[in-house]
Amino acid sequence: MSGPVVIVGGGIVGLSCAHELLRRGREVVVLERDGPGADGCSLGNAGMIVPSHFVPLAAPGMVALGLRWMLDNESPFWIRPRLDLGLLRWGWGFWKAANQGHVDRCAPVLRDLNLRSREIFLRHRAELGEDFHLEDVGLLALCRTQRTLDHEAAFAAKSNALGVPTEVLAAAEVRRREPGIDLDVAGAVLMARDAHLDPRRLMAALERDVVRRGGRILRGRGVTGWRAEGDRLRAAATREGEVEGEDFVLAAGSWSPEAAAGLGLRLPMQAGKGYGMRIERPVQRPRHCSLLMDDRVAVTPMGDSVYVGGTMEIAGNDLSVNPARVRGIRKAFVRHYTAFREADFASAPVWAGLRPCPPDGMPYLGRTAARRNLVVATGHSMMGLSLGPVTGEIVAQMTCGEPVSVRLAQVDPDRHA
Repeated sequence: MSGPVVIVGGGIVGLSCAHELLRRGREVVVLERDGPGADGCSLGNAGMIVPSHFVPLAAPGMVALGLRWMLDNESPFWIRPRLDLGLLRWGWGFWKAANQGHVDRCAPVLRDLNLRSREIFLRHRAELGEDFHLEDVGLLALCRTQRTLDHEAAFAAKSNALGVPTEVLAAAEVRRREPGIDLDVAGAVLMARDAHLDPRRLMAALERDVVRRGGRILRGRGVTGWRAEGDRLRAAATREGEVEGEDFVLAAGSWSPEAAAGLGLRLPMQAGKGYGMRIERPVQRPRHCSLLMDDRVAVTPMGDSVYVGGTMEIAGNDLSVNPARVRGIRKAFVRHYTAFREADFASAPVWAGLRPCPPDGMPYLGRTAARRNLVVATGHSMMGLSLGPVTGEIVAQMTCGEPVSVRLAQVDPDRHA
């Protein structure tokens, strides 16, 4: 019988890998660097499942838009100026990738990964036996100006051509779809295949399922090194000792390059910090999750609360809160949802999390030449939750010698070697 699979990282990707491996009868040990009660990126995000997000972060126009946003301290994007060779290389890589050819190559891959992940989410809803508020009613890309709506309508046409259905809605139709919600918008695009859930409830359900199936989750066990024999790993080293395994999975999010130190594995990545807040007793509760396209803010109903979040702040692995960015999120929300006031956020704690962002906006997923028995599963940028289930499935398929369910062009973990 095969030995255990050691998974480095206990976020949505790590737990999804554990779930899928345990379903196939493998023994699993999850090593999570944070201790009990930590509030990682998989817990505080917007909970969106987004087949509509088939354009990678590195896309035409993003460099110019980012430079313009840098001048506004409440904008959705900011890079902390610092002398850092890794940041400079990442920026150069982003600039090189931000072209239409890159988008054309990557869009079908991201579409297929997200659509397969959506299927697994629906299976989770049927099989996990717990309510994590999964609603597959679509996402509204809300536009305050006609110019933004025209831009999103052009994107909708491309989305439909790629087989991801969308519908352009005038303001009156948006209000009909969201009865009782006061909105200041010119219109919206409905992303019909998108969905949303409560990530905290999902993570709790997955963790209970992993433990029920016999998996071990060791918290406070950050990886500090590795023991190898030839081209195979034999153990992951932690401050509490070694954890031996037959196969290994690197799924440590923004800390993956740090965890991979000594493996000869090059994973250029920057942490993209985002913020989120929950309004626990909202004056109105929308039916759909939404993206406020003029301001890049996410809004998600989660049970009886409403989540509001956003920002992409490149500042290293730093979880401190930038008040100006949080103000920008709040202002954007109340501009769109006019029944709310900024005072509604007074009792809402600000959560911060780090998204692992490769320079070309594509995940690192697959086997690596660094070690024969290592699978890399990280770098999902803003789609970590959405792509978690399919990543877990693919990792389990690779580890167990099964055919892979989704083609993996453009996500080779050795592409920057």
